[in-house]
Amino acid sequence: MDFLVQSAQAAGGGDAAGSPLMSLMLPILLLVVFYFLLIRPQQKRVKEHKQMVGELKKGDEVVTSGGLAGHLSEVGDSFVQLQIAEGIEVQVQKQSVASLLPKGTLKN
Repeated sequence: MDFLVQSAQAAGGGDAAGSPLMSLMLPILLLVVFYFLLIRPQQKRVKEHKQMVGELKKGDEVVTSGGLAGHLSEVGDSFVQLQIAEGIEVQVQKQSVASLLPKGTLKN
């Protein structure tokens, strides 16, 4: 059994660590990839959504994140009145508006 230990020590005798910079390359590369593939696109989507919510006005046709579609009948600071049918209005948070529809998409 002794001869196996000696040959294993002889084979792994060299220092394979290299420079400390090379050992940090993989984590740095992963951070850069995560930034460009995950963080940056999400920040862009949040910025576009915030701009869209800020530009909402009465009469716009929208879809909420819950799936309700309708016309905006009143726009407040943090809530909007959404007319989903003739005479039926619901109040939802502005942030729950998922997308703005083109005019004429919803038929009465």
